[in-house]
Amino acid sequence: MSVLMQWLWVLLLAMMPISELRGAIPLALGAYHLDPWLALPLIIAANFLPVPFILLFLRPVEDFLRQWPFWDRLMSRIFEHTRHKTQKRIERWESLALVLFVAVPLPVTGAWTGSLAAYLFGLDFKKSLVYIFLGVCIAGVIVTTAVTAGVNWLVKPP
Repeated sequence: MSVLMQWLWVLLLAMMPISELRGAIPLALGAYHLDPWLALPLIIAANFLPVPFILLFLRPVEDFLRQWPFWDRLMSRIFEHTRHKTQKRIERWESLALVLFVAVPLPVTGAWTGSLAAYLFGLDFKKSLVYIFLGVCIAGVIVTTAVTAGVNWLVKPP
């Protein structure tokens, strides 16, 4: 596979929900052996790219999709799950909770879910962008450090 195709797969994976940078960084560093100093900023940018669009356009998309029972039920389940996971922390800590929620590299946390939480709780658009970006940067450093340490350990076990 060409290097261009490797980069394309990595950046697409970073932009997708669920995988986000938690999937893109291991692919870039572990499987494709791309330069981490180049990969990390590009993956962070790709992971953050959907955030403004989610925050700006989720309302009209939600309104449109809720016309059909299948989408209405699915969105209700997703929204309820996100509210349940984030409500207490967001209400109490708002900005710090949003940063930490996005930054902690666990399943179903990240920029997409953080954007959804910001939307559901009506947080300020500009502040949400800043907090989610900070969270993405922190998550990127954590995952890169973990992947780099893991790859180094596999190559040179103790």
